[in-house]
Amino acid sequence: STGILVIIYTVSGGTKAVSITQKQQMGVIMGGMFVAFGYILYYVTDFINLKDAIDVAGILGKTDAIDFDLSFQKRYTIWSGLMAGLVLQLSYFGTDQSQVQRYLGGKNVKESRMGLMFNAILKIPMQFFILFVGVMVYVFYIFYTPPIHFNDQSLEVIRESPVQNQLIAIEHSYNDLILERKNIALSYASEVNVSKKLKLKEDLIRIDTQQEVRRNEVKDLILKVDSKLKTKDSDFVFLTFILNYLPHGFIGLLIAVILSASMSSTASELNSLASTSTVDLYKRMIKRKDTDKNYLIASKWITFTWGGLAIIFAFIASDSENLIETVNIIGSVFYGTILGIFLVAFFIKRVQGNAVFIAAIVAESVVIACHLLNVNGYFTIGYLWYNAIGVLVTVILGWLLSFVQEMPMASKPKS
Repeated sequence: STGILVIIYTVSGGTKAVSITQKQQMGVIMGGMFVAFGYILYYVTDFINLKDAIDVAGILGKTDAIDFDLSFQKRYTIWSGLMAGLVLQLSYFGTDQSQVQRYLGGKNVKESRMGLMFNAILKIPMQFFILFVGVMVYVFYIFYTPPIHFNDQSLEVIRESPVQNQLIAIEHSYNDLILERKNIALSYASEVNVSKKLKLKEDLIRIDTQQEVRRNEVKDLILKVDSKLKTKDSDFVFLTFILNYLPHGFIGLLIAVILSASMSSTASELNSLASTSTVDLYKRMIKRKDTDKNYLIASKWITFTWGGLAIIFAFIASDSENLIETVNIIGSVFYGTILGIFLVAFFIKRVQGNAVFIAAIVAESVVIACHLLNVNGYFTIGYLWYNAIGVLVTVILGWLLSFVQEMPMASKPKS
């Protein structure tokens, strides 16, 4: 239903409608997140202060933001973020039509530059705040009993199955661990003796590990009852908090936050896909000469088509463990090559179109091959490095091919 609504206002209003609604959606998103954060603090500070809450989250590995490991196999390290992530962000904010159309929508160059600067200044603090809200939700469920599985539908299936007694036994053990973890966390926050604090820290990690074992046992039961059921419940954690612990008036606001976030990203992508498809494909390959009215009608139908494909993809991608990560993986497969093409065009003037085209095809083939080998277990590499591979192969191979093209062709011997 969200996808259909986005298609309707994107088709009917175009870029202007997308721009106006995104401003309103951003206000709703940030307002809702601040409300949620306020309520989390209200509940958590009944037990411990904010500093101790962050400390407890850190003990359990929820604030480990930086990893200095040099391994290419790890997905998220400081090096993959600074180097490969830089390529991803340069490509996204510099070449992606969903972003470029926002710059072009400015009244003048100064306004477009200001928009880009605000994006750079506000994006990281905003994302940090949203992630911090997630950390605080985790801390909240240390002191308030969480369900053993946040997807109620999957749990109900088990409760009505022959293995319901196994679920009850696991839940009893899980609830005992919840209570023990809560008491240890409270003791840790109030303890001043360093040696005792270290012992409580070890106990907290041990209990948290045992809880995760119980949660995995429930996931195994879900698959045992029906292998088609979803065991992923991470997307339901924040939603469960909203529905169970917020006043009814604010529940609607936070549901609007979730819908606004999905609508905002979907609308901009649909509009950019329609724009590029109309200009680069329809105008150049199907109808080179036509009226503006017909081009407008065609763009609306193209928007509708892309919207339908997006809905189909959403159904397929819903089975992934982490939707945001899935989107970033797909982007990383293509963004490096795209940035490589732009870098060659801007900075290596000697490289002609044919050379960079061949280089881009080879680079994309290499990245796709790396991804397929990676997911099938032949080797392991963090997906962010796809961006670096794509841009390096495109630039270096394009540069080398430019020399090949300049080599004089051997003349045929006279007969």
